[in-house]
Amino acid sequence: MPRSPFPSVDETLRTAAAQRAVARHGRSATLAAVRAALAAMRARVDEATPDRKALAEAAGRAALEALARDEVLGLRPVFNLTGTALHTNLGRAVLPEAAVAAAVAVMRGPAALEFDLGTGGRGERDDAVRGLVRELTGAEDCCLVNNAAAAVFLMLNTLGAGREAVVSRGELIEIGGAFRMPDIMARAGVVLREVGTTNRTHARDYEAAIGPQTALLMKVHTSNYLIQGFTAEVPAAEVARIGRARGLPVLDDLGSGTLVDLSAYGLRRERTVRDALGDGADLVAFSGDKLLGGPQAGFIVGRADLVRACAANPIKRAMRLDKIRLAALEATLKLYRDPDRLAETLPTLRLLTRPAAELRALAGRLLPALAAWLGAGWRVTVADCASQIGSGALPLESIPSAGLALAPGDGSGRAPEALLAALRALPVPVIGRIERGAVLLDLRCLEDEGGFLAQISGIG
Repeated sequence: MPRSPFPSVDETLRTAAAQRAVARHGRSATLAAVRAALAAMRARVDEATPDRKALAEAAGRAALEALARDEVLGLRPVFNLTGTALHTNLGRAVLPEAAVAAAVAVMRGPAALEFDLGTGGRGERDDAVRGLVRELTGAEDCCLVNNAAAAVFLMLNTLGAGREAVVSRGELIEIGGAFRMPDIMARAGVVLREVGTTNRTHARDYEAAIGPQTALLMKVHTSNYLIQGFTAEVPAAEVARIGRARGLPVLDDLGSGTLVDLSAYGLRRERTVRDALGDGADLVAFSGDKLLGGPQAGFIVGRADLVRACAANPIKRAMRLDKIRLAALEATLKLYRDPDRLAETLPTLRLLTRPAAELRALAGRLLPALAAWLGAGWRVTVADCASQIGSGALPLESIPSAGLALAPGDGSGRAPEALLAALRALPVPVIGRIERGAVLLDLRCLEDEGGFLAQISGIG
């Protein structure tokens, strides 16, 4: 029987490329990759090709390259040049160095997660941050879950299951990922009682809706939108007054949740957690990875008896934080004890407060390298633009910024969409946006100037 013109698996495994693959990725993975490379080769190479050695070497190289591609992490770091500082699809808040160090420390060994070092007995994992949260918010107590949606669900299920929750129709939000407040309420076992109209709700609407089946009143932060024009909204303090008069708890879903007055840093003022509690809310829910600037987490703060009821709900166990996020959260919260340096130590605040002049200077330094990378077919210019906070925080607030506009310059029909795709294919993907027919790279969130330049300069 004539010998096949194609190399065998064993022949291919003996090639230098395949041996490198074995050394790096192991024999089992390499064997599978070699078999796949040979199968693909048979589908496209003429059977009469005589050079078995060349084919074996090509298959070995193909296997090595395939394994290298598979080794690239799916969750990859990127350069966020979209102009949205808290970009939900890009991981929201960048963690402070103190939080990164704290997370790494507990990853490397055991930690006293549910162990009371004082008594030697079992402890509560939320104790790691309970004191800090009380100090920073003025709340009587707190409990933590894995995000703000979970916090809202847990509050509703604990206090309102099988009964009614009264909410203004203008606050029945839908945010990214098809998260709808009515759906969350239904899943929590709460009967939604809408009051008012889309644009106007009055105190009398809440009062008229209260009946024997009413379990709670609720205020919801209108993430990602504002209703303007002929409008009326019942202030949180007034809803709290109505709740107290009827003996009903009032929940305030604060959304992003900030612990400091942002106007002190040149941004528009947003209600703080302390404000919400001061307005009379019995429980307040907010996020850890938005304006707070920490890891993904959901807070429930407020009246101690209601917080403890939420913490005792069996569902809470399915929502709890692990030691890594708790460590990062504790380190982030401790930064708030030094408000004078917060804009330096907390990346979220640092990025949001960078002056446009600083960003224009950065654009000027990056322009030559980008122009050389793109070549003569593209025109690169420094451009003024507007950044946004993102993640539902201050939805109409824009921040003066600067960046680079990359536009086709020779009439060749080059498409900005193709350039965006090329930028996403870089070793560290660059995520920008298209504006007025050009790719716009807003530099507000670019702090690793050297890493960005090295990447662009090192690739033809």
